[in-house]
Amino acid sequence: MDLDFLTWNHLFYVIGELTVLIIVGAVIISFILVIISLHSIRTKRLYFPQLIKSGLVFLEGLMKAMFRFLGLEDREMLAFFIKLQNTMNADAFSKVPANERAVFIPQCMRSSKCPAHLTPEGLKCKNCGQCEVGANRVLLERMGYRVFIVPGSSFIKRMVKKYKPRAIIGIGCLSEVKEGIDMADKMGLAVMGVVTLKEGCVETLVSWPDVFEVATLGVPPESVPEDLHILTN
Repeated sequence: MDLDFLTWNHLFYVIGELTVLIIVGAVIISFILVIISLHSIRTKRLYFPQLIKSGLVFLEGLMKAMFRFLGLEDREMLAFFIKLQNTMNADAFSKVPANERAVFIPQCMRSSKCPAHLTPEGLKCKNCGQCEVGANRVLLERMGYRVFIVPGSSFIKRMVKKYKPRAIIGIGCLSEVKEGIDMADKMGLAVMGVVTLKEGCVETLVSWPDVFEVATLGVPPESVPEDLHILTN
């Protein structure tokens, strides 16, 4: 019995030491990744994106806590995460043909006088000209994209399940885009996010040149509409 007690006591001691070492190691690694991330944010240049992304997968909660402790605002942190994901996903996204991609536009970007009605596949734009969505939707569709104007993530999941795009562009506010990127990653999709210039529930805005900078990745020049620059300015 004495031998068993000593054996178990030693085992628990070893487990305790290993646990402490793992925690300390996680803290040190998180701190290093946060410092690299902060430097990337300040210089507006990504360093070791694959390393940072791997760290976020395993140590996201700890890294977020450190970001806050070091005074980084949530918006700045989310913007960095989105830029990181876009950088990591750009190559895979560009390899997917445009006719196997989809764009999800939030319904808050439409005009307050929008005549479109909600359907099981989102709003069906009437191209009434009261906002910029209609004209740019046409351009995206001419490139081969499926375009959806949706009120929430449940629509996105439904349309992905129905049409099975291999890559998507998500437009929305910071938190919506980050949530959408995480969701798409779990679904195995090549995803790119574009953050709106104005947040809110009505008549939000996005930089359409930024949208098309992403949308034209990997698209042959002959498939890009000649009047693209006219309708996006």
